[in-house]
Amino acid sequence: MYPVLDDATIAELPNHYRGKVRDNYDLPDGRRILITSDRISAFDIILAAIPLKGQVLTQTARYWFEHTGDICPNHVIEYPDPNVVVAKTLTILPVEVVVRGYLAGTTSTSILTMYRAGRRDMYGVTLPDGMRDNQKLATPIITPTSKAFDGGHDEPLTEAMILEQKLLTAEQWQKLSTYALALFARGQHMAEQRGLILADTKYEFGVDETGRIILADEIHTPDSSRYWFAESYAERFAQGERPDSFDKDFIRAWVTQRCDPYNEPVPEIPAEMIERTSEVYIHAYEMITGLTFIRPPADETPLARIRRNLAPYFTA
Repeated sequence: MYPVLDDATIAELPNHYRGKVRDNYDLPDGRRILITSDRISAFDIILAAIPLKGQVLTQTARYWFEHTGDICPNHVIEYPDPNVVVAKTLTILPVEVVVRGYLAGTTSTSILTMYRAGRRDMYGVTLPDGMRDNQKLATPIITPTSKAFDGGHDEPLTEAMILEQKLLTAEQWQKLSTYALALFARGQHMAEQRGLILADTKYEFGVDETGRIILADEIHTPDSSRYWFAESYAERFAQGERPDSFDKDFIRAWVTQRCDPYNEPVPEIPAEMIERTSEVYIHAYEMITGLTFIRPPADETPLARIRRNLAPYFTA
């Protein structure tokens, strides 16, 4: 297997913040360096490092940023390395936006979980009775949640709550909603051309020093989006089966079969499972973008390569 990037600590860069997946550095001139590691997280912990995962996420987001720049401004300045984006430093808005085109999801904030529990009014939207798991919605909907910082939990919101709590102004919410729905429509259309269904996705927005709303973080990656294979969707839906997808959850399933990950130590993930997950990510990149994934030379560690490529920023 390729060497992994499990830690992207670079002492020569300032203001290091380590998230679950990304290592961030804020430069004094208002730029931010985001290094996407190969770490994979679940159950509020890091489970393993998946070879080339960080490159897949960075390059998938790059593809989509470049294909949606006419819709919405984004934070990208440049890509000095396959795992790295240099971006504008933004003030992240306290509302996270998920656009959903199907009755799907597994988390407590997903519309399918709420629907199964008997709720029909959610996120300011009313869904009809009689819908089935993974059914297409009449029109895509926005399901906003509070943006949890420092390990908190996201909470469902409505437009009225967002305005009442002054999380966003009415103008900001209108602009953000317009951007999100337009980005999702572009994503669905392009995914359809690749034989995929973009069922739902997450967006994060921030504002720059002028107050302009800008798309941040990532867009339409396998980690932030739910993709299904279009060819088999109708048949599997008719049979009441879960749609075929890029199934990265076998690591999560393997863990839960062997322990309670919230209260017990997690066993070491087998090497063959890590390699299989890497292959899934690479396949997802190639199918989503239609591009061939370019593997970096294996004779240099990802961290050594990144340090070399970021050397011009050491004195920034």
